[in-house]
Amino acid sequence: MSEPVKPEVVDGRRARSERSKQAIIDASLALMEEGNLIPTAQQISDKAGVGIRSFFRHFEDMETLFATIDEQIRASTEALFLGGDRDGTLEERILHAIERHGEGYEKQRNMILSTSAQLWRSETLRRNYARYQRGLRRDLDDWLPELKQLTRSQREAVDAIASFEMWHRLRYHQGLSNKSTIEVLVSLINLQLKG
Repeated sequence: MSEPVKPEVVDGRRARSERSKQAIIDASLALMEEGNLIPTAQQISDKAGVGIRSFFRHFEDMETLFATIDEQIRASTEALFLGGDRDGTLEERILHAIERHGEGYEKQRNMILSTSAQLWRSETLRRNYARYQRGLRRDLDDWLPELKQLTRSQREAVDAIASFEMWHRLRYHQGLSNKSTIEVLVSLINLQLKG
C-alpha cells in the first residue's frame, strides 16, 4: 500500500505547474516583442526554459495558447485605447482619438502584426481580431458621435483611416514620424466629417 500524497506536495506541484504555464505565456509575448511574429512551440518552450512536452501538457495546441494569452492580456490591451479627454471641439476630439489609438497601436504593434500574420490559420485569432475591431469602432463612435451623420461609405472610410493598417503603413512603410502620421489621419477624418 502506497502512502497518500501529502497536500503540500500536491500544492507544490500545482505551483510549479502554474509557474511553468505562465513562463510559456511570458515567453510567447517576449518572442513577439522581439520581432518573432510567428514563434513555434519549440521556440516558445526554449525561451520559457521548459521542455516541449511541458508546453503541450499545458496547451493542447497553439489555438489553446492564443486563447489563454488573449484572456490574460485583453483588459490591459483594451485599456490602451479607452479613456482620454473626450470633451472639446470636433477637431480636438478627432486629434485626441487619433493620438490615443496611435499610442495603442505603437505599444501593440508586434502583437497586432503577429495576429495578422496568423489569421489565415487560426479561428481563435480571427474571432479575437474581429472583436477588437468592433471595439475600436465603438470607441471611435464614443469619441465622435458626429460619425452617425455620415453615409455608410463615409463611415467605413473613417474606420479605414483610423485603423492599425493605415497607421502602420504611414509610420513604417512611408516612414512618417508619429506627429506627421497623426496630422495626416486627422486631416483625412476631418475631410470625411466636414465634406
